[in-house]
Parts: sequence; structure tokens; C-alpha cells
Amino acid sequence: MASSQRLRRGAVATVALAATAAAAAIGAGASGAKVTASAAASSRPAGQIQILVYGDAQNSVEKWAVQQYNKTAMGKQVKAVLNTIPGANYQTKLQTIMSTSSAPDVFFNWGGGSILQFQKAGLLLPLNSMMKSDPSLKSSFLPSILNAAKIGGNYYGIPMRGTQPVLLFYNKSLLAKDKVPVPKTFPQLLSDVKALSKAGVRVPIALGGGDQWPTLMWYEYLYDRVAGPSLVTDALGGKSSVWGSAASKKALADIKTLVKSGGFGPSKSWDSVKFTQNQTAQMMVGGVSAFELMGSWDYSTMDSQGSTAKGTAPANGPGAAFVKGNLGWTAFPSVPGGKGNGNDLAGNTENYYSVLKNTRYPQAVADFLKIETSAAFAKNELAIGNLTTTKNTPSLISGPTSSYLKWQYQLVNKAPAFQLSWDQAWPQTDSTTIHNAVANYFDDLNSSQFIHAMSGLKAAG
Repeated sequence: MASSQRLRRGAVATVALAATAAAAAIGAGASGAKVTASAAASSRPAGQIQILVYGDAQNSVEKWAVQQYNKTAMGKQVKAVLNTIPGANYQTKLQTIMSTSSAPDVFFNWGGGSILQFQKAGLLLPLNSMMKSDPSLKSSFLPSILNAAKIGGNYYGIPMRGTQPVLLFYNKSLLAKDKVPVPKTFPQLLSDVKALSKAGVRVPIALGGGDQWPTLMWYEYLYDRVAGPSLVTDALGGKSSVWGSAASKKALADIKTLVKSGGFGPSKSWDSVKFTQNQTAQMMVGGVSAFELMGSWDYSTMDSQGSTAKGTAPANGPGAAFVKGNLGWTAFPSVPGGKGNGNDLAGNTENYYSVLKNTRYPQAVADFLKIETSAAFAKNELAIGNLTTTKNTPSLISGPTSSYLKWQYQLVNKAPAFQLSWDQAWPQTDSTTIHNAVANYFDDLNSSQFIHAMSGLKAAG
């Protein structure tokens, strides 16, 4: 998926500490610490830890975290330096520097396949020892989210932004006007598409097929609802035969039925539509489409449409009015007879900070990561629309988006399975293959080609 929020696609939790208590704990823990450099990392820059993040508008909270750490006793001895790489270049640049002397001590990632190549190369520091020394680094976060950055028995990431599940958004007024119910099952969604088309809605479901990754979301959910989470888990483990299984073919058949029903508009018309150019958001806000399956960040994307002042908070255009009065959201429909739990989720579990094994100052890094467990951190992320995954997040949510965020948090908290976006679960070198396979099937509905392409993916573990 891309977008800084999906963070390429374009979204569990903690016992966060009170802001003052967190600051005091961090300061106290560092004040008596003796700063020592790891012998194996003595060639790295002295007196600093380098923090590398995906460059976008959300960097304000990352800057705040660095500033907070640098105010501590440890921060005054070992300074944290924040570096950013523009989103479009982040993955490529990261891969070129991780095995060099320019590698960051701490770096932003998506967990799963996005860090697997670095872990296999022995470049990452397992965080188990840090968590043992400071249990809050583990206990503060929702287990299902923390586990998405776990490889084997080791943890390799600390949540640092927010969870981004994929949701089914809908236009309340369009559904009410055409007497169409919010779909709870896949057959009901098909019935809704038929009713909307009959009422003159030419594109019942907005889809940015021109970006390819939005199309992937339909596969992730239908595969889960039909086969349960085990099919994709088996595929990630190298069992390529699952792509040719009866369950896989059933999921593909359901996708074919939806495409042929005209759910996404006339054949291949979706290929000229892009989420990244705000076209699907405009289709929803303008009443052109009744549904859109998209990551949780779509709320803010639609909210910002037509705002007259850049950076207006809250947004003041037609998008803001639409979100306030007409935008609805629900979980993906169930598939009768399917093995998947209706509470299963797909999307971006979180974004994480991982640590270079060769970092010179592991204790300084641990103190920096401690900031992510604080209530102040959670509040800053919530303020810019990121749903943090700390266990006390619900108590910190307030304001006009509170109903949306609290509903979403509970959705994540009760999910028995949270499927990481396929193009993040597999190594980044497989993303193009995955994107092309899902896009081509939507266009040509050739199941053999799709199965062949996906069967060629190697084990991600």
C-alpha cells in the first residue's frame, strides 16, 4: 500500500506512562547510566545515535521524540540526530546504506518482510534484552501489533506511529437515497452493487487501480474470509501450492463476480484512477461512488478535500463537511461458509523502529525507544490522526474524531488475526510481482496467470 500513512500504501497497544512520569523515568534511568560504547561498534560516530525516518508530514512527532530524548541526562551525553528520506526513495535508499558505515542506529520500517532481509543478514539487534531490562518496552503495546515485528523468538521493532487497518468506507446519503443497507456479508455487497447500478451509480465502488496496491486490499480480505489466515501464512512460509487450492480459486471467483457485476465501473476503467492523486477521495466526497475499501488514513484524505487553506486544522472544505455528516465506516463483510473470522483484519499493523546490531550506544537507543511508551507520545500521534497502539490509547482519545478512533481501536484490539499487507509481508523485492498479479487479474480475470505469478514467490521467512 502507498502513502506515508499506509506508508507506501498510500494502519496493538500499551500501558503508556503519564507524560510527566514517563519523562521522569527516562531522565532517572539515564542520569546514573555510564555511557559506554560497544566494542564491536567503536568505528561508528562518537557521541550520537542516528535516527532515520520516512520523510513526510508526520515527522513532527519524530522531531518531538528526538527533542525529548535530547533533554534527558543520557541525551546530553549521546545526542540523537534525526534524518529523513523522502517517501518515494525511502525503501531503495535504506537498502543501499544498511550494510555500510552510513547505516542508522534506529530506522523506520513496516515490520514483516520490510526488515527480513536485514535480519537474515545479521544487521538487526534483537530487542529481547532491552525488553527484559525495561518491561514497559514490551508491556506497553498490544501483543498482536508487537508480534508483527517478531522473527522467530526475537522482537525487532518498537511501534512508533499508529495502526492502519483497511476499512470499508461508505457514503451514508447515497446508501439512504437508494435504500441500500450497509453490507454485512459478501452476497449483500453484491446486492448493493446491483441496486446502486440500477439507481444510476456508475461506479459503486471507488478503486484507485492505477496505483495497483489499492486493488490488493480486495484480495487480502477475500482470501482471509474464504480461507482464513492460514493460507497466506502457509504461502509466506514457502508452501506455494496453496495458491492453486480450492480455497484460493473460490476467493478468485468471488473477486471475478464482483468485478463482472460492475462494482468498480466499466471494465478496466479503474486503471485510469489513482488514490495518490486524490481521485477516489473525490469520488466519495462528490457522491460518484458509494464505497471505498482503503486504509484508515482515508478518513483524513477525504477530510482534506477542497480545503481552502493549506494545513487548515480542522479542514474547512467540502471534504470536511462530507466526513462530518456523510462518511460511514464498517468492517469488511463476511463470506458465508468461509473459514475466516469476521473480526480478522488486513492492513498495516504499525510502523516500527528497529535497531542496528552494530549500534555504538545500545543503552542510549533503549532510552530513546522509551519515549514511544509515554502518554505524551501517544497524544502527539493522536493529534495528527495516528491511532497509537499503546494499551492506554482509548483514554487519551478526544475531540471530533474520537468516535472513529475508538471504534477503530476496538476493532484492532479484538481482531483474532491481523494480516499484514502482502506487499509488506513479503520482501520488498517481491512487491512488483504481487502488484502486477493482482492488477492483471482484475483486468483479465485469468486465474491461471494469477496463481502462476503468486506461486513463484519464495518463502518470506
